[in-house]
Amino acid sequence: MKTDLKTNIKFFQVSNRYYRPENEIELASLTRYEKLPATVVESAEQGAREAALEVAGVINLCVEAKGRCVIGLGSGRYALRVYDELVKLYFADKLSFADVVAFNLSELGVGYDNGRLNIDDLINEHLYSKVDIERNNIHFISRPESIEDIHSHCKAYERDINDAGGLDLVLCDLAPDGSLAYNEPGSARNSTCRLMLLGNDSRTRIAETFQSDIAPKTAVTLGIGNILSADRIILVAWEEDSAEALFNTIEGKMTDLVPASFLQVHDNVKIFADLDAASRLTRISYPWKVTSCEWNDHLIRRAIVWLCEQTGKPILKLTNKDYNDYGLSELVALYDSAYNVNIKIFNDLQHTITGWPGGKPNADDTYRPEREKPYPKRVLIFSPHPDDVVVSMGGTVQRLIQQGHDVSIAFQTDGDIVVSDEDLLRNIMLTERILKHFEPDNSHNLLEQVHTKLNEKSPGNADDNDLRYFKGSIMLSEALMACRQMGVPKQNIHDLRLPFYTDDPHAQGRITDADVAVIQDLICQLKPHQIFFDNDLVDPNGTHVRASGAVMHALDNLKNEDFMRDCRVWMYRGQWGQWDVDHVEMAVPMSPEEFASKRDAILHFHSQIHDAPFRTNAAGKLPWQRSIERNRDLAERYQQLGLATYEAIEAFVQYHP
Repeated sequence: MKTDLKTNIKFFQVSNRYYRPENEIELASLTRYEKLPATVVESAEQGAREAALEVAGVINLCVEAKGRCVIGLGSGRYALRVYDELVKLYFADKLSFADVVAFNLSELGVGYDNGRLNIDDLINEHLYSKVDIERNNIHFISRPESIEDIHSHCKAYERDINDAGGLDLVLCDLAPDGSLAYNEPGSARNSTCRLMLLGNDSRTRIAETFQSDIAPKTAVTLGIGNILSADRIILVAWEEDSAEALFNTIEGKMTDLVPASFLQVHDNVKIFADLDAASRLTRISYPWKVTSCEWNDHLIRRAIVWLCEQTGKPILKLTNKDYNDYGLSELVALYDSAYNVNIKIFNDLQHTITGWPGGKPNADDTYRPEREKPYPKRVLIFSPHPDDVVVSMGGTVQRLIQQGHDVSIAFQTDGDIVVSDEDLLRNIMLTERILKHFEPDNSHNLLEQVHTKLNEKSPGNADDNDLRYFKGSIMLSEALMACRQMGVPKQNIHDLRLPFYTDDPHAQGRITDADVAVIQDLICQLKPHQIFFDNDLVDPNGTHVRASGAVMHALDNLKNEDFMRDCRVWMYRGQWGQWDVDHVEMAVPMSPEEFASKRDAILHFHSQIHDAPFRTNAAGKLPWQRSIERNRDLAERYQQLGLATYEAIEAFVQYHP
């Protein structure tokens, strides 16, 4: 199987001179807004390799200079990739850990006796057990028996670091909320080793990292002050969900709301980031502010949308002076006047809007996102969890059906891991009541077994197959009701149960050819004219990433088939993000009635419309609530740019296999 194809999704080509300039003079110009040095690379894989080489260089220098290297290690999912690369260097005889003294930066909560959620074991699995480090050179924060012993444990751990000569290097990753180790937003610059109450974002990351449906409420962590005391600090950040935190860390003001921003006071920090994580940096996102640009249609659209935000004007009211005042005089020179640029971009955005997501029959499709023929089209929509298609593009599904297209929906998983024990218990109680009424003499042993399993399940343990089947059935039955409301025929609904999800105890297995084959077979069976799949690649559970990866691999395998030449592929978002206006290639508007109908379809997912573990944001909003807010926000953005006013808009970007 090919490597991760999500790196092929590029909305516009970022010139490598913006992140890999040819000389120091150009680098100084590009990074003049940046307060910390950052190495930006094309992919997380490349970034992890370069970070590992940097770590290896520091270790070798320290060992040569003083006989050993004292290193502090984080445990986030970004750092784990670096550990995998360090192991490769070790087996290539390019690095030894024989003279390394390691201190884990954190440990999970007090009194939390589930040994599986243990940071020492996690790092041991990825690094310690695979290299030649001495076990007595590995230091971890032991869990005290009571909270009263926390302070003494923390002080003892700090003394151990001092007795080892202090930290030569800290390697940690940047959390999407800007925290370092488990120093939550609000942590002070001089904070020391202590107990932290974990926020919902941190608990979500822990649950994902350990493939667990639960996470502790507390952690013990070295403080910001301890981290800043290290001689060198290497910070790694991959993927789009790190973009805002990385921007605030590198270009923002120092604030305890973004603990990583305190790295700005350190004189030996190096940051490694991929293009997705660096996407908000000025030199990547707004290069016209720091250099002359290599203009293309996407970059021009991005610049004009940005200019409208800065001036508070719609596109057609921008003037030559606006372009000059905000550093975009190059565009005026290229197009002779602001008016010419304005008309071009206004028309480009106008042409993204369509009430006919499957193409309008008997109409000129020159400037429409979708082609007129064939009509009607066979449409295949992939949904990672059963609720994603409704939440993210429910309005578009209803349009496609109303306009006569043959719509099929493929649920890639049954979504059991996002159904709570409480929801399962509620449904079991209902089933028991019904069976007791109609079959009072039967004992219903299966239901009793479910009760027993729920009562005996230990925190952090995965559900067994029976519990997972029950939970998945709840989610699927809710999805069938939502699809019924949208008008999707029952025979057009496909329950794929991809092996990466179904066969792994924690529903987070690796994508294999078996997953790809299931999707590939369905595509070949239906031979669709349109395919929609999810691009929420930053979901905390990782299901969307794997499910979408399987679709992309199947499309890559089939791209040369005759029927695929007549098929367009569209990506949607919703649960965990939204497309920027300048990326949107098809915008499907909704009337107030259509938007209300979509919301009603979402409300069929009773297991998801109330609070779900680790799925709310800081404002207490669930993903589906944030998604429909984004639909409204996107419509408002279009209105602010001077385009038509709608109740809400769902947006899509075309994917080219």
